[in-house]
Amino acid sequence: MRITPRVFYAIAVLALAALACQAVMGGGEPVEPRSSTTGGKVILQDDFSSTRWGTGTDSDSAVEYVDGALNFIVFERDYFVWSTPDNETYEDIHMETTVINNGTDSTTAFGLICHKTAGNDFHYLVMTPAGQYAIALAREGERDLFLTNNDEWADSDLIAVNADSYRVGADCGNGRLTLYVDGQQIASVTDSTYTRGRVAVMVWSGEDAGITTNVSFDDFVMTELP
Repeated sequence: MRITPRVFYAIAVLALAALACQAVMGGGEPVEPRSSTTGGKVILQDDFSSTRWGTGTDSDSAVEYVDGALNFIVFERDYFVWSTPDNETYEDIHMETTVINNGTDSTTAFGLICHKTAGNDFHYLVMTPAGQYAIALAREGERDLFLTNNDEWADSDLIAVNADSYRVGADCGNGRLTLYVDGQQIASVTDSTYTRGRVAVMVWSGEDAGITTNVSFDDFVMTELP
């Protein structure tokens, strides 16, 4: 089942963004940067055993720590939710996180946000358990622009369908955005609309989701790009 580009729900996301800011104010201690195995300096690393990330629950969604991971449950269809680790701005970064598929609907999209401004403008890189993906530009109050596949969701044979978990990665920097899944490059585009900002993990429930959206994030790491 395909899900199509839709208007960004700024109000819905703003509600969670406020919760996230409150949660991280008293969050976990910063992780000391150290060299990564890929050569880039580790800027932020979290196994979600601390309470660094924003949490909150309402009638539309629940973002809470469950079983040593950050769990997202979304009760509304076509609903966009994120959580941030801090209020810092970053540029020229690589991020990775493990996304655990808790039997979620195959039209659910999940992934990473970068270059988030003080408003609701940012880039995001996402995939679905159905094997689809998108790299997109979000502007507050406007329809999101997919920078891949002529502004449409794309299919990739490199993404395992309905896997138990995925290792999702993103490069955001040097004027380029690149999506990785399980260590394989899925797509790469050039766009310099935004070049620095906050980061987040995100979930987007499908427009035709027939069951509850339920995914968890674990083992997040962010490093400097070369």
